[in-house]
Amino acid sequence: MNQPIYSIIIPVYNEQENLLEMYKRLSIVMEQLDGDAELILIDDGSRDRSLSMMREFHESDPRVRYLSFARNFGHQIAVTAGLNHAQGRAIIVMDADLQDPPELIFRMINKWHQGYEVVYAQRTSRKQENWFKRFTAYIFYRILQLLSDVNIPPDTGDFCLMDRQVVNVLNAMPERNRYIRGLRAWVGFRQTSVLFERDPRFAGEVKYTFHKSWVLAINGIISLSQVPLRLATYLGLASAVIALLMICLVLYWRLSSLASPLIGYTLITIALFFLGSVQLFCIGILGEYIGRIYEEVKGRPIYTVKEVGGLSALSQTDNSRHPNKMSL
Repeated sequence: MNQPIYSIIIPVYNEQENLLEMYKRLSIVMEQLDGDAELILIDDGSRDRSLSMMREFHESDPRVRYLSFARNFGHQIAVTAGLNHAQGRAIIVMDADLQDPPELIFRMINKWHQGYEVVYAQRTSRKQENWFKRFTAYIFYRILQLLSDVNIPPDTGDFCLMDRQVVNVLNAMPERNRYIRGLRAWVGFRQTSVLFERDPRFAGEVKYTFHKSWVLAINGIISLSQVPLRLATYLGLASAVIALLMICLVLYWRLSSLASPLIGYTLITIALFFLGSVQLFCIGILGEYIGRIYEEVKGRPIYTVKEVGGLSALSQTDNSRHPNKMSL
């Protein structure tokens, strides 16, 4: 196979019900592209038949390459591994559950040919998702836009096309707590969107539970904004002002001999609970940032690999130069 023009990266975690249909639809798409394409499947520690199906696809189709983690490292790390190994000039990232329609790739490529280095898919609706999921997603993207130092388009996921130049910049970033759609916005370059209605899952259970979505949301905010740290400072200043006002009120009540139900244990209890809550909240914010510093300074690779198919191994030199890569 010649050097591919297009690389399609798909993280996979327990997606045996979707892989065959996904491969069929992507095969049709790849046949109609204006250049050679490779399909890179990243097994994120699946416990079902996903890995064995990847082997079968690879044996029957040389365009299919795969990489299998030694354990589950998470969706964002799986995307990162795919970016590390992609060889194409245009790299497409999408999910395996077919909520990201493969046919949308043609529209993304058209935008790329027009000179855009990043083309992201922007959802206009979410089919068959409950109101709570839609509401929390809406709130998160607006809060992230408000807090972040960069403009992150709302209602976008990891489904996108990126030029080789953009991917090279992302691969050079050594950070381990990665929020790909945020980093994609941070690097700049010419960016545009293609609108689409997000389909329901083809089959299987939703892998992004509320807990995982919450962790991803916190990671996105912490990695792209220092506003939470400033918020801790503002809360400290506000609590100090409130405490000073309460001192003045208590002195006034005492000196004027006015009876007030707020004097005594009630006032002390309220003040203690308020100040304790503010302190714990601020410590929690500091802990999130310190935890990420701790992860960075350890210098461990962000993933380990147990099996590859059709992908060249990364050399030890590459691994030392880019600490987010793991030598195979």
